[in-house]
Amino acid sequence: MTGSSNNKMGQGVTSIRGDGRKHTVHWFRKGLRLHDNPSLREGLAGASTFRCVFVLDPWFAGSTNVGINKWRFLLQCLEDLDCSLRKLNSRLFVIRGQPADALPKLFKEWGTTNLTFEEDPEPFGRVRDHNISALCKELGISVVQRVSHTLYKLDEIIEKNGGKPPLTYHQFQNVVASMKPPEPPVPTVTSACIGSAYTPLKDDHDDHYGVPTLEELGFDTEGLLPPVWVGSESEALARLERHLERKAWVASFGRPKMTPQSLLPSQTGLSPYLRFGCLSTRLFYYQLTDLYKKIKKAMPPLSLHGQLLWREFFYCAATKNPNFDRMQGNPICVQIPWDKNVEALAKWANGQTGFPWIDAIMTQLREEGWIHHLARHAVACFLTRGDLWISWEEGMKVFDELLLDADWSVNAGMWMWLSCSSFFQQFFHCYCPVRFGRKADPNGDYIRRYLPVLKNFPTRYIHEPWNAPLSIQHAAKCIIGKEYSLPIVNHSKSSRINIERMKQVYQQLNKYRGNGE
Repeated sequence: MTGSSNNKMGQGVTSIRGDGRKHTVHWFRKGLRLHDNPSLREGLAGASTFRCVFVLDPWFAGSTNVGINKWRFLLQCLEDLDCSLRKLNSRLFVIRGQPADALPKLFKEWGTTNLTFEEDPEPFGRVRDHNISALCKELGISVVQRVSHTLYKLDEIIEKNGGKPPLTYHQFQNVVASMKPPEPPVPTVTSACIGSAYTPLKDDHDDHYGVPTLEELGFDTEGLLPPVWVGSESEALARLERHLERKAWVASFGRPKMTPQSLLPSQTGLSPYLRFGCLSTRLFYYQLTDLYKKIKKAMPPLSLHGQLLWREFFYCAATKNPNFDRMQGNPICVQIPWDKNVEALAKWANGQTGFPWIDAIMTQLREEGWIHHLARHAVACFLTRGDLWISWEEGMKVFDELLLDADWSVNAGMWMWLSCSSFFQQFFHCYCPVRFGRKADPNGDYIRRYLPVLKNFPTRYIHEPWNAPLSIQHAAKCIIGKEYSLPIVNHSKSSRINIERMKQVYQQLNKYRGNGE
């Protein structure tokens, strides 16, 4: 980039190299927002030029296990970010390639003197950032990274807990309660804080650095349903406002009542926005706190921030454990001899188990990229210790592909927890795919919505259609075993055997612990 069409931006990059001024690049990864972005603000302070980049590995798009809904959400977030930057006379630079290859080349071309990014708490992110920081040091580029994806600096929680991450939520809460509250969010980036800094732009910016489409990334979009969740910072902030408008909910803060309606995505849902960082956790935390104080005239209990603290708990447990997402070599995971069953795994993942409640959940996940947390409990228990005795690692991979809010730490942590491999060991508590389904969806409306093949079944049989007399199956135009699968297992038998298997694993474990191992 040696020039630009704008007058102000017409200074060639050659003239700003080694000129003693500050030329900042802000590297977006998560944290796709302009509000509460401390590293970006710091990079802008006193800068002459700034560029905001996002590195997209196009090979990754075709070969990875990230589903189309997740890619669409990311691209929408990037479009929105580009749109917000345009309002500040800047643009987003979407770079194709691997960060370690692409960034140093651009730093040289752009005369970069300063790189900023949000701290990544996850093990692989830490390694990548360490390597990029080392490269920058060689190039004489200063690096600024700040915590803003989590509420706390996780190393401080670990330090407070004697150098180890707390491994029970209760222990975690105790440590957090003894710490200062999280840092408040920093103000949104505006033209005032950009000052005289500018972004050198060229007319063909979109050709080189535009946000690609799904088609350009090689996805087949035919038959793709419209998005239920639209990725963007502006959408995230609008949802936060709606979330907080449910003041009555906050005022009578307790466990939300489960209704069939809860199983559907709501206009106040925030989890995908926290995952991609289009919504700041700290902003959410403090706005919720302020609202509670206004209504209750008191400081909120820790439980008010349950959703954020569970997320923080799993991040904290994973931050120094690169094997957190697998059973082997993972010091906190119970080694359970799971079965391998490729066919059963595929039926579970594709919503073909023959249990309508489980299949409806997996269909919603595939179509929309989100399912309610109780629905997650149901399908995770079914795959692992409840019915199929298949490793939680397999379920985690499917969620990683399909679930918009699945990130590495929280996803693996949740699967270990629900399969009784870590954090929680009440393995004798098992979800029945029929009874639990009936409780959550008594009339079968949810099942009819996601499994239209069963829509004509009377409510009495909708949760176990294999018990319906043949005449009713004919009337419903759906013969079980033909138009809809027979159950893949006998639940009462499988769950009994699996509870016994779990008991044996834990007895062995206690024997080892008794030997001081």
